[in-house]
Amino acid sequence: MLDTPVEVDAMALQEQMVALVRGFGWHRPDRTPCGQPVPISEAHALMELARTETLPQSELGARLGLEKSTVSRLVGQLDARGWLARGRSSDDGRVMLVALSPAGRQAADQLASARAALFARLLQRIPVERRDGVLESLSALVEAVREI
Repeated sequence: MLDTPVEVDAMALQEQMVALVRGFGWHRPDRTPCGQPVPISEAHALMELARTETLPQSELGARLGLEKSTVSRLVGQLDARGWLARGRSSDDGRVMLVALSPAGRQAADQLASARAALFARLLQRIPVERRDGVLESLSALVEAVREI
């Protein structure tokens, strides 16, 4: 039984987060929320790699918040799809560099277009006068998540 206002609010937040996860399809890891048949982890890696020309594999892991072994497996999956170019750093041969191949750039561009279209449709469904509040609330939620 919920006794305090904090417990009641925490349960309401939990229910809304579950609804958000299910609404976006984040519980289906084999497809992006924008409907692309790409695992969510691969889509996030493509998004990060599209922001830069070349990235140390360890930096990709840091940006995604993933362990070294998980990033290695993820990079292997992207490489198997032909979406990556990999090589060693000329400054430090221990550092593995990753970059998008032309096919990877095309896949990243397709995902970015689908993502932009999804968020445009989503934004259209939020009344203009509530949009700033939604964005402020999401910012507060992201900040809180990063602190725990």
